[in-house]
Amino acid sequence: MESRPYLREIQLMRQAVSSYDQYPFDIPAIRSLSSLQFHPDVTFIVGENGSGKSTLIEAIALASGFSLEGGPKSIQEVTHHNASGLFGYLKLIRSYKSPKDYFFLRAESFYNVATYMEINATEYLESYGGSLHGKSHGEAFFAVLTHKLKGDGLYIFDEPEAALSPSRQMSALAAIDQLVQKRSQLIIATHSPILLAYPNAVIYQLDEDGIKQIAYEDTVQYQITKGFLNDHKRMMDLLLGRAH
Repeated sequence: MESRPYLREIQLMRQAVSSYDQYPFDIPAIRSLSSLQFHPDVTFIVGENGSGKSTLIEAIALASGFSLEGGPKSIQEVTHHNASGLFGYLKLIRSYKSPKDYFFLRAESFYNVATYMEINATEYLESYGGSLHGKSHGEAFFAVLTHKLKGDGLYIFDEPEAALSPSRQMSALAAIDQLVQKRSQLIIATHSPILLAYPNAVIYQLDEDGIKQIAYEDTVQYQITKGFLNDHKRMMDLLLGRAH
């Protein structure tokens, strides 16, 4: 029997929420959340800034046992306490089989994870391909994808493209596919139209109307990028107020 998806679904315990007028439940996408099902391979979560995308991915990670900073579950280092509290209201529906590997890659706090490894867990740095601080930010991100993650895993990423060039994002697609081929499940919040192109992935869009599944070509990320590249001179004139 196929063991994936390791994480099948999340459900918001709506009856436990005392008020939908307070953060994070006042975010339209969170307010409308009842349940969300995940693809066995790759699920993307997209949305504009402030749509609740990172709030939701953080809550999924925390409810799954990761720390706020990210990293493997063995790292529970926390340097700030600003989690939304949403994770406490999520019910996780899991597979009968647990993954063998776990990792939460969070762009905004990855430096803190790297610092923790350098100070407290130097014996494990080889599994990352060596010192993370000895690499550029992008190369350190990519080292996680290609060295640290071994497969048979549940991997949650929050904006992994933040430190990756377009060519590295394409390489990241290949790395993601290698993890999928090794029976991994990935849940990814992203703005990247390159990453979103991964075939057969489920894409959920968060906006003022709530949460809905959407096709790749219908995402704002795809449409804006395509429109800009197809007619960048006219777009620049419009953006800079030089249109005649």
